[in-house]
Amino acid sequence: MKYLFRVSILLVFFLMSCSQEAWLTGTLNIPDGTDWKPMVYLVQPERFNEIAQSFTAKVLDSAKVNGNGQFQFVNSPGFQESVLLKVVVQRKNEKFPNRLINQNPETDNYFPLVYEPNAKIKIDADIANFQSSFSLEQPSQANKAMLQLRDQRMAAFKKYLKGKASEQNFDDNLLEREKNLRSYQEELIHFSDSTEELLPALMALRWASPEGDYERIAESVYAQAQKWNAIFPEHDWVRELVSVTDKGELPILTGDTITDLQFPMKNGEDVSLQEVINGKKLILLDVWASWCAPCRIENREVLVPLWEKHHANGFQIIAYGLESSEKAWSNAIEKDGAYRWLHASHLQGDKNPFMDALRLNTIPANFLLDDEGRVLTKNLHGTDLVDFVDDYMVRQ
Repeated sequence: MKYLFRVSILLVFFLMSCSQEAWLTGTLNIPDGTDWKPMVYLVQPERFNEIAQSFTAKVLDSAKVNGNGQFQFVNSPGFQESVLLKVVVQRKNEKFPNRLINQNPETDNYFPLVYEPNAKIKIDADIANFQSSFSLEQPSQANKAMLQLRDQRMAAFKKYLKGKASEQNFDDNLLEREKNLRSYQEELIHFSDSTEELLPALMALRWASPEGDYERIAESVYAQAQKWNAIFPEHDWVRELVSVTDKGELPILTGDTITDLQFPMKNGEDVSLQEVINGKKLILLDVWASWCAPCRIENREVLVPLWEKHHANGFQIIAYGLESSEKAWSNAIEKDGAYRWLHASHLQGDKNPFMDALRLNTIPANFLLDDEGRVLTKNLHGTDLVDFVDDYMVRQ
C-alpha cells in the first residue's frame, strides 16, 4: 500500500508538470542550412553594468526550437517583481549562451524583455535578424516601451551609419565621427528622459554605451541618474547608475566651476587658472597633442582665426598638451601658429595630473569658461566652436 501511495503521488506530480502552461512561447524563422543553433536562451543581467555586456549575465534556462520553429519555456523564473531578462540566440560555433552582439541592431542576437509575474509572453522573430524582427503578441506597457526603444535605436543607428559612410579620412574626420556618435547616443538618452518605464530607460542608457563610457555624454547621463533616483531611489540598478555617474567619476560638467587647476607652463613657471583668467571674458581651455591630427587642424583652421578676432576684446586660450617630447611639442606649436596663446604640459604623455584632475581620457577636448571659471559649455569644435565664441563675445 505504501508503495502504491508513493507511485500515485509521483504520478500526480508528473501529470501536473506535463499540464503546466508555458509562460514564454514563440516561433523562430530558421532557414534551412543556417549556421544558427535551434536554441533560445534566457539570461539575466544581475547588475546595471551587465545589461548589454557579453559573458556576464546569468543563464537561467534554454529551450530547443522544434522543426516547426516553435519553442517554449515552462519553468517560470518566479521573480516577484518586474525583471529585465534577455532572450538570446547563438550561432552554432558559439560556446557561450550569454554572448551578446552589439554591432548592429538589425542583426544583433538578443532582445531585452521585461518579465512580469504571472504574465504570458509570446514572441516571433527571424533568427538571423533577431533584434530587428523581434515582435510580441499583446505586449505589456513595459515591453511596448522596449519595442519602441528598439525602433528608435534602429533609426538613430541608420543615421549614424549614414554619417560614417560620408567620412573619408579617419584622422581628418575623427571629430565628425564623434559628433555622429554623440547624436546617436543622445537619441537613446532622449528616450530615457521621455519614458515612464524604468527598465527600458536603463536599457537605453546602457545601449548608449555598452562599455559604460559616458565621458562625452556625461551631462545627459548624470541628469538621467538624478531623474530616476528621485523616482526609484531604492532600486539596486538605479543606485548603481547614481554611483557610476557621481560627479567625482565623470569629467567636469557644464555648469560646474573649475577653481584649483595649476598649469606647468612652457616657460617653466607654474600658473593657476585664476591667473590665466585675470579679467578675461571667455577662456578656452584646450586639451590637445602634437600627434593628434584633428587637434592640429583645429589649431590652424579654427583657433588661430578666433584668437586674431577676439583676443584683444578679452578672449583667452590656454592649451594643455599631452606631450612627452618637448621638441615635438614646440615644433607643432610653431608650425600651427599656436604660439599666439598660452601653453602648458607636464611632459608626461597622456598619463598626467592634469587629465586626472579633470577626469579626462579622450582628446580633443575643451572647456569654455567664464570669468569665474564656470564651465559654460565644452567639447565644441569647428563651426560649433566658432559660432559659440562669436556669439558670446558679441554679448559681453
